[in-house]
Amino acid sequence: MLPDTVALKMRGVVRLTRWREYVPFVIPVTALGAILAAQPNNIALDWRLAATILANILAVGYAFMINDIEDAPDDAREAARAARNPITCGELTPRQGWVASLAVAVITLVFYGLVGVWPLIIGALTLALAHLYSWKPIRLKAWPVTDVVSHSLMLSGLLFLAGYFAYGTNPGLVWLVALAATLLSAYGQLYNQLRDYDMDKAAGLNNTAIVIGKRNAQLLMYSSVAAALILMLYAIYVQVIPLWIVSVPLIVAPILLFMRSPKTDMRGGSSAEFSGNVQVHFLILANTIIAVWLLAVMLRLA
Repeated sequence: MLPDTVALKMRGVVRLTRWREYVPFVIPVTALGAILAAQPNNIALDWRLAATILANILAVGYAFMINDIEDAPDDAREAARAARNPITCGELTPRQGWVASLAVAVITLVFYGLVGVWPLIIGALTLALAHLYSWKPIRLKAWPVTDVVSHSLMLSGLLFLAGYFAYGTNPGLVWLVALAATLLSAYGQLYNQLRDYDMDKAAGLNNTAIVIGKRNAQLLMYSSVAAALILMLYAIYVQVIPLWIVSVPLIVAPILLFMRSPKTDMRGGSSAEFSGNVQVHFLILANTIIAVWLLAVMLRLA
């Protein structure tokens, strides 16, 4: 058995990654990119998909780790966030958090490098954005526009592209799907900013929601979702995404309607507004669609 102190530190490192908050969307967005590269070229999905998914999970984990290290003083102002942050509650020191984060970054680059040159380049860019997003000397999340753009790229767009370039090199109209994924992540960032509006304002941040106001932020949030939906429908129309995929949500969505909506968003917090109540259902739907599509591709190319 591990000494109690070591076990506590390891628990703190795992908690610092906050993996439960993003694994359910990192997996489908990565798999979607890989499918769109492999399917038209009749390339069998192999170990590279698993390696890319793991690398993307670690890259996003790095982003969350840096965020909690740098935000520890701010999180200390609010009891729930202080209890969630292992730096604030004393499970880890800031130095230990930085050492763990560096180790995660190195392992992440190794996995990207095993997959290929382009995934390594995309992964390095993802890690760079993840660092600069929360690192206080620059802190991209504290500035309007850059907060939404950097968040959307490192938590969706670049993850999708890492999955695609694991198997392909010429995206073409697949860029439309990459943009749609990025816009959905923009929704997520604006939603988070609306949820944390008062605390972020008290902390002196000038992010997009604070600069344009709650009402305009909400309008921009839903516009991002609408634009993403239009792009996905067009991708189906031009057959970047096969038409038969539409049958999956048509079957699954009615079933989800009978499921009780949680009173929390996908991060487990109280819903900031209506859309937060359907985030869990959306994740279930997205994962089901990708799982069915992935299985179909693997059976066809086996």
